[in-house]
Amino acid sequence: MLTPTSPFQPASSNRRIVIGDVHGHYDTLNLLLEAIAPNSEDQVYFLGDLIDRGPQSSQVVELVMTHKYNCLLGNHEHMLLETIGQGGINSHQLQGWLYGGGYSTLVSYDHHIPQEHIDWMKTLPTYLDLGDVWLVHGGIDPNIPLEEQTAQQFCWVRDDFHAMKKPYFEDKLVITGHTITFTFPGVLAGKLVAGEGWLDIDTGAYHPQSGWLTALDLSTETVYQIHRQHKTKRVLPLADAVVKIDPSVVRAKRSRQKVS
Repeated sequence: MLTPTSPFQPASSNRRIVIGDVHGHYDTLNLLLEAIAPNSEDQVYFLGDLIDRGPQSSQVVELVMTHKYNCLLGNHEHMLLETIGQGGINSHQLQGWLYGGGYSTLVSYDHHIPQEHIDWMKTLPTYLDLGDVWLVHGGIDPNIPLEEQTAQQFCWVRDDFHAMKKPYFEDKLVITGHTITFTFPGVLAGKLVAGEGWLDIDTGAYHPQSGWLTALDLSTETVYQIHRQHKTKRVLPLADAVVKIDPSVVRAKRSRQKVS
């Protein structure tokens, strides 16, 4: 069984780089990409939540589209599509999306999101299986057969996934974003969190209690981080950046503190 401290199994000599939730922080993302310096042969994967909360969602989406980076559907893209992606405005979904950070996205687009960007978001997969790792935005619901799960589970699940007492896959490490790592008990801002067969790299770039945007180079097991406010760069071995969490403490903590 792979763990966050054991060697990953590269499919080729090219690097595989996974980037956590950007949430509209384009300038911070550019600094992170400068630090990583991927070449045209490297594979870059975004875990979703490119948009909302931060001031430059439109620029983030344009960058990922232009470079043809791999990207998953996050719960914030899911909210946008549920609100305005069906050929009109879903008034039942609108307030929830705006309250969850969507208003800043509308402002970044000058209140008109181009159909090209909406259509692109509709093509985003809910997960990617890379062989030794399985990328998904939120996680997997262990109570539902995998083939029956949809964006509702893959983009939104939290407690049932994080509280698993055994890995979901025997031969894959699940890598997620979605849940900010400092919301787990005893975890400091900027640290990554590992559970039973999963690794969470959403360090809360938008959140005032953190500000760290994180990328993981699977090929070298290296963590790259940029701090949104003061532009500090950190490059750490994966083993030094991870906190192991006891699944038994997850539910009590998350029931008191909800961060999306």
